[in-house]
Amino acid sequence: MGLFDRLRGDDDPRVAFIGVDGVPYSLLSDHPEEFPNFAAIAADGSAGEISSIVPPESSACWPSLTTGVNPGETGVYGFQDREVGTYDTYVPMGREVQATRVWDRVQSANRKATVLNVPVTFPPQRNVQRMVSGFLSPDLEKAAYPDDVAETLGSFDYRIDVNPKLGHDENKAPFIQDAHETLDARFAAFEHYIEEDDWDLFFGVFMTTDRVNHFLFKDYERDGEYRDEFVEFYRKVDDYIGRLREALADDVTLIVASDHGFTSLDYEVHFNAWLREEGWLDFDTDEPSELGDITTDTLAYSFIPGRFYLNVEGREPRGSVTEAEYEAVRDDLKGMLEELEGPDGRKVVDRVVEKEKAFRGDHDDIAPDLVAIPAKGFDFKAGFKGDAEVFDVGPRNGMHSFDDTSLYIDDPDATIDEADLFDIAPTILDLMEIEYSRGEFDGASLV
Repeated sequence: MGLFDRLRGDDDPRVAFIGVDGVPYSLLSDHPEEFPNFAAIAADGSAGEISSIVPPESSACWPSLTTGVNPGETGVYGFQDREVGTYDTYVPMGREVQATRVWDRVQSANRKATVLNVPVTFPPQRNVQRMVSGFLSPDLEKAAYPDDVAETLGSFDYRIDVNPKLGHDENKAPFIQDAHETLDARFAAFEHYIEEDDWDLFFGVFMTTDRVNHFLFKDYERDGEYRDEFVEFYRKVDDYIGRLREALADDVTLIVASDHGFTSLDYEVHFNAWLREEGWLDFDTDEPSELGDITTDTLAYSFIPGRFYLNVEGREPRGSVTEAEYEAVRDDLKGMLEELEGPDGRKVVDRVVEKEKAFRGDHDDIAPDLVAIPAKGFDFKAGFKGDAEVFDVGPRNGMHSFDDTSLYIDDPDATIDEADLFDIAPTILDLMEIEYSRGEFDGASLV
């Protein structure tokens, strides 16, 4: 318990949210003996599997989790989005998130928030007492607010992210070491500011879990070479969650959640290569490198992960699909995706979701027309290289899943049943007794 906990003297309830990016609920719940601190939260409070969002990609998931609304409201659909009315693309950052973050609601209620390492928050906001931006930030000095935070974090050897390129090597030992060091520094920062800051909402994310899963998850699921190292890494995650829980005062409710699940990866599927092979995508050069290289003969193109856009007349600059043809062309593409099989004869796509069933809001003009949710074992890619193979094997052996997303709430009155990411923001506000309108969220409070 820190200094401010001893001095507060008010009755306003507080929440500490700890994100564990990409951690599947089954990993934790199936091994309570390995992960006793997660098991203790489940026993004392509530825990369960929840659903992610469409698409289950971190750049889209974290804006939705932190706002409680779908990408049609946040304006962020993935790691890469398209400018309205052009073929120009961009990487969404914090300023592209158009919906109200949960910590903004906390600040508006005259309460204080400390926010550390949340993906898609760069540049750091100045309306919270402390923020260190996470994934996509260029460096620590630019990611930290106030200015003195970078110096403090530097003393912990804090880094924004693990070095994922180390995971590409056959020898995973340097990657695993780097992952441990990144996790250690993140925990030290969280513990420090939980103790030092006068906060009502503490919001921190461990993203290294996602990185480890991408390169070692098949080792865990299929008893591979690095299974023991994978489990040992998660024992440390569990220990750190337990130590953070112990550091919290009695007026704080702890929430631990992931943004999507994970499963083993067998094949990468390069969908723009597939569309080109099927005659749906054409380029005006033999060496295409970007979306702007497509021609008027193109019917559709793809962005990761599994987002498909028709080349619509009047919406895209060189659109070819008319309004009258739109439904029929989209149905044809959906049917082709549903029937697509991998090299081993398995279906590649679990299901295909139409735009209007997943997205609604002021920013649905850049929404994909279809989103394909992968079957287990397949990861969806979408580069614009003209010589790419449709099916390939890359350095990663784990990939995101829509299901098996984790949620732990250290409150026995929480009901986690058919919940999803959109429920987390209103749950935080309810636990903090901050008023809001039910219609402001796509989800509902779980308490």
